[in-house]
Amino acid sequence: MTTTLHKTLIGMGSNVGERVLTCCAAIGQLRNQDGIREVRVSPFYETAPVGVTNQPSFINLVLEMTTSLTPFALLKVLKSMEQTLGRIPRYRWGPRELDLDILLYDDKVISTDTLTIPHPEMHRRAFVLVPASDIAGDWLHPLLKQPVRTLLKNLSTAGVVRYQGSVPCV
Repeated sequence: MTTTLHKTLIGMGSNVGERVLTCCAAIGQLRNQDGIREVRVSPFYETAPVGVTNQPSFINLVLEMTTSLTPFALLKVLKSMEQTLGRIPRYRWGPRELDLDILLYDDKVISTDTLTIPHPEMHRRAFVLVPASDIAGDWLHPLLKQPVRTLLKNLSTAGVVRYQGSVPCV
Protein backbone atom coordinates (compact mmCIF):
# COMPACT_ATOMS: atom_id res chain seq x y z
CA MET A 1 0.00 0.00 0.00
CA THR A 2 1.45 3.37 -1.00
CA THR A 3 1.11 6.41 1.19
CA THR A 4 0.04 9.64 -0.45
CA LEU A 5 2.45 12.44 0.32
CA HIS A 6 1.45 16.07 0.35
CA LYS A 7 3.64 19.13 0.06
CA THR A 8 3.10 21.74 2.74
CA LEU A 9 4.61 25.06 3.73
CA ILE A 10 4.74 25.93 7.44
CA GLY A 11 5.46 29.34 8.92
CA MET A 12 7.36 29.41 12.22
CA GLY A 13 8.02 32.27 14.60
CA SER A 14 9.14 33.03 18.14
CA ASN A 15 9.75 36.23 20.10
CA VAL A 16 9.77 35.03 23.73
CA GLY A 17 12.64 33.27 25.48
CA GLU A 18 15.39 31.49 23.55
CA ARG A 19 13.83 32.19 20.16
CA VAL A 20 16.35 30.34 17.97
CA LEU A 21 16.61 27.34 20.29
CA THR A 22 12.82 27.04 20.48
CA CYS A 23 12.59 27.06 16.68
CA CYS A 24 15.39 24.48 16.48
CA ALA A 25 13.56 22.26 18.98
CA ALA A 26 10.42 22.49 16.86
CA ILE A 27 12.36 21.62 13.69
CA GLY A 28 13.84 18.59 15.47
CA GLN A 29 10.42 17.44 16.61
CA LEU A 30 8.98 17.83 13.10
CA ARG A 31 11.85 15.84 11.60
CA ASN A 32 11.06 13.00 14.03
CA GLN A 33 7.26 13.20 13.71
CA ASP A 34 5.43 10.23 12.24
CA GLY A 35 3.90 11.21 8.92
CA ILE A 36 6.36 14.02 8.16
CA ARG A 37 9.30 13.68 5.79
CA GLU A 38 11.80 15.81 3.93
CA VAL A 39 11.79 18.93 6.08
CA ARG A 40 13.56 21.80 4.28
CA VAL A 41 14.36 24.86 6.38
CA SER A 42 14.65 28.44 5.13
CA PRO A 43 17.21 30.84 6.55
CA PHE A 44 16.19 32.41 9.86
CA TYR A 45 15.14 36.06 9.84
CA GLU A 46 14.85 38.66 12.58
CA THR A 47 11.65 40.57 12.02
CA ALA A 48 9.76 43.48 13.48
CA PRO A 49 6.44 42.58 15.14
CA VAL A 50 3.26 43.20 13.13
CA GLY A 51 -0.04 44.30 14.62
CA VAL A 52 1.04 44.81 18.23
CA THR A 53 4.42 46.50 17.80
CA ASN A 54 5.46 47.08 21.43
CA GLN A 55 7.00 43.63 21.88
CA PRO A 56 10.36 41.99 21.11
CA SER A 57 11.38 41.19 17.55
CA PHE A 58 10.66 37.75 16.13
CA ILE A 59 12.71 35.00 14.66
CA ASN A 60 10.78 33.85 11.59
CA LEU A 61 11.40 31.07 9.09
CA VAL A 62 9.50 28.77 6.78
CA LEU A 63 9.61 24.99 6.41
CA GLU A 64 8.74 23.04 3.31
CA MET A 65 7.77 19.47 4.12
CA THR A 66 6.14 16.42 2.70
CA THR A 67 3.56 14.73 4.87
CA SER A 68 1.10 11.90 4.83
CA LEU A 69 -1.00 13.75 7.43
CA THR A 70 -4.26 15.41 6.47
CA PRO A 71 -4.36 19.20 6.94
CA PHE A 72 -6.41 18.79 10.14
CA ALA A 73 -4.11 16.10 11.57
CA LEU A 74 -1.11 18.31 10.76
CA LEU A 75 -2.77 21.27 12.50
CA LYS A 76 -3.30 19.10 15.59
CA VAL A 77 0.39 18.10 15.59
CA LEU A 78 1.50 21.73 15.23
CA LYS A 79 -0.76 23.03 18.01
CA SER A 80 0.37 20.23 20.33
CA MET A 81 3.99 21.07 19.53
CA GLU A 82 3.40 24.74 20.37
CA GLN A 83 2.08 23.71 23.80
CA THR A 84 4.86 21.19 24.42
CA LEU A 85 7.48 23.84 23.65
CA GLY A 86 5.96 26.34 26.08
CA ARG A 87 3.48 28.50 24.24
CA ILE A 88 1.32 30.47 26.66
CA PRO A 89 -2.04 31.69 25.32
CA ARG A 90 -2.11 35.48 25.11
CA TYR A 91 -3.95 38.13 23.14
CA ARG A 92 -4.13 38.24 19.33
CA TRP A 93 -0.80 39.19 17.71
CA GLY A 94 0.86 39.20 21.11
CA PRO A 95 4.19 37.66 22.13
CA ARG A 96 4.67 33.97 21.36
CA GLU A 97 7.13 31.36 22.53
CA LEU A 98 6.33 29.46 19.33
CA ASP A 99 3.87 30.02 16.52
CA LEU A 100 3.36 27.40 13.79
CA ASP A 101 1.00 28.06 10.88
CA ILE A 102 0.09 26.00 7.85
CA LEU A 103 0.61 28.42 4.98
CA LEU A 104 -0.01 26.14 2.01
CA TYR A 105 -0.93 22.48 1.61
CA ASP A 106 -0.60 21.20 -1.94
CA ASP A 107 -2.94 23.44 -3.93
CA LYS A 108 -5.81 22.99 -1.48
CA VAL A 109 -8.23 25.70 -0.41
CA ILE A 110 -9.82 25.06 3.00
CA SER A 111 -11.98 27.44 4.99
CA THR A 112 -13.37 26.27 8.33
CA ASP A 113 -13.65 27.72 11.82
CA THR A 114 -10.42 25.97 12.82
CA LEU A 115 -8.32 26.02 9.66
CA THR A 116 -7.90 28.29 6.65
CA ILE A 117 -5.54 27.32 3.82
CA PRO A 118 -3.94 29.17 2.23
CA HIS A 119 -3.12 31.18 5.33
CA PRO A 120 -5.34 34.27 4.95
CA GLU A 121 -2.57 36.78 5.74
CA MET A 122 0.47 35.18 4.11
CA HIS A 123 0.39 37.34 0.97
CA ARG A 124 0.49 40.48 3.15
CA ARG A 125 3.40 39.42 5.38
CA ALA A 126 6.98 39.98 4.30
CA PHE A 127 8.15 38.00 7.34
CA VAL A 128 6.47 34.98 5.74
CA LEU A 129 7.16 35.63 2.06
CA VAL A 130 10.88 36.43 2.39
CA PRO A 131 11.82 33.04 3.90
CA ALA A 132 9.19 31.27 1.77
CA SER A 133 10.78 32.74 -1.36
CA ASP A 134 14.12 31.31 -0.28
CA ILE A 135 12.88 27.71 -0.45
CA ALA A 136 9.55 27.77 -2.30
CA GLY A 137 9.54 30.88 -4.46
CA ASP A 138 7.81 29.18 -7.38
CA TRP A 139 4.95 27.73 -5.29
CA LEU A 140 1.68 29.07 -6.68
CA HIS A 141 -0.80 30.62 -4.25
CA PRO A 142 -3.99 28.66 -5.06
CA LEU A 143 -6.34 31.65 -4.76
CA LEU A 144 -4.21 34.51 -6.05
CA LYS A 145 -2.68 32.35 -8.83
CA GLN A 146 0.72 33.99 -8.33
CA PRO A 147 4.01 32.45 -7.20
CA VAL A 148 5.26 33.29 -3.71
CA ARG A 149 8.18 35.20 -5.25
CA THR A 150 5.80 37.47 -7.17
CA LEU A 151 3.65 38.11 -4.09
CA LEU A 152 6.78 39.28 -2.27
CA LYS A 153 7.47 41.92 -4.94
CA ASN A 154 4.31 43.73 -3.83
CA LEU A 155 5.56 44.20 -0.25
CA SER A 156 8.15 46.22 1.59
CA THR A 157 10.78 44.01 3.20
CA ALA A 158 11.79 46.69 5.72
CA GLY A 159 12.08 45.11 9.15
CA VAL A 160 12.94 41.63 7.77
CA VAL A 161 16.67 40.99 8.20
CA ARG A 162 18.56 37.73 7.84
CA TYR A 163 19.48 36.51 11.32
CA GLN A 164 23.24 36.81 11.91
CA GLY A 165 23.55 34.73 15.06
CA SER A 166 24.29 31.06 15.45
CA VAL A 167 21.62 28.58 14.30
CA PRO A 168 22.60 25.18 15.68
CA CYS A 169 19.92 23.14 13.89
CA VAL A 170 20.53 23.81 10.20
